[in-house]
Amino acid sequence: MKKLFLLFISLITIVCSISAQKKAKTGKEPLFGKNQSTYTIISDELNRATFYLVSGHGGLDPGAMGIYAGRQVHEDEYAYDIILRLGRELLQRGAKVYFIIQDKKDGIRNAKILPSSKRETCMGDPIPLNQKVRLQQRCDKINELNRSDKSKYKRAVFIHVDSRSRGKQIDVFFYHASGSVKGKQLAQKIRNKFEEKYKQHQPGRGFSGTVNERDLYVLRHANPVAVFMELGNIQNHQDQKRLVLANNRQALAKWIAEGIVSDYKTQK
Repeated sequence: MKKLFLLFISLITIVCSISAQKKAKTGKEPLFGKNQSTYTIISDELNRATFYLVSGHGGLDPGAMGIYAGRQVHEDEYAYDIILRLGRELLQRGAKVYFIIQDKKDGIRNAKILPSSKRETCMGDPIPLNQKVRLQQRCDKINELNRSDKSKYKRAVFIHVDSRSRGKQIDVFFYHASGSVKGKQLAQKIRNKFEEKYKQHQPGRGFSGTVNERDLYVLRHANPVAVFMELGNIQNHQDQKRLVLANNRQALAKWIAEGIVSDYKTQK
C-alpha cells in the first residue's frame, strides 16, 4: 500500500511538472541569433519597466582596440555582445527592451575573439562616422521611443569598454548625468551588486569601481534616467579576461540586471 501511495505521489509530481512547463511563457528576439532567439520568461519582477540598451560605437567606428592572443579585439563587438546578454536577462524578468544598436547577423556569441564587422545600425539606420552626429542619432532614437512608452520605470543603459595603458587594470566604473538623483541611485545599485559578487566569487580582492557624475553627450541628451558603464581596459591582460571569456560576459550581464532589479524595487 505504501509503495502504491509513493507511486501515486510521483505521478502527480510528474504531471504538475509537465503542466508547469507547458504554462511557461516564452519570447523571441531574432537579434540573439538563431540558436538563442527564444527565451523563457522566468519572472515578472521587471513588469512595466522599459529599457533602452546602447552598446558603444559600431558601424565604421570600432571604438577602443587591444591585442589578445596576437589578434585585434574591438570595443564595439564586446560591448554589443554584453548588451545582448543584458537584454536577454531583462526580458526574462518581464521587461520591455529596445536594442538601439543592432547587428542582425552576429547574435550572442561564445568565442573569445569576436571578429569585427561594420554591419551595426541604429535600429536599421546607418551609423554616421562623425561622433556628435552618431551620438545624437542614438539619443534621438531613445527619446522618440521614450515619448511613446507609458511604462512607469524607464532607463537607458550605455555600455562601453575603456582604453588605457596596458599596465592599468581597472574595475567596472559608472557615470550618471550631472544632478540626476535617480541616475546616481541606479549606478550605485549596480555598483553595489558588483561589490557583492566580487566578495562572493573573489573574496579578499575587493572592488574599486566608482560612481561619478560626468558631462557626457549621451547623458545630457537622452531623456530617460541613464547609466553609462565602462567595463574594463581593453589593453590590459587581466581586464581582457572579463571581456573575452563568454562566461565572464554573461556574468557581467547578469550582475548588471540584478543591480537594475534592485533599483527597480526601490521605485515601485
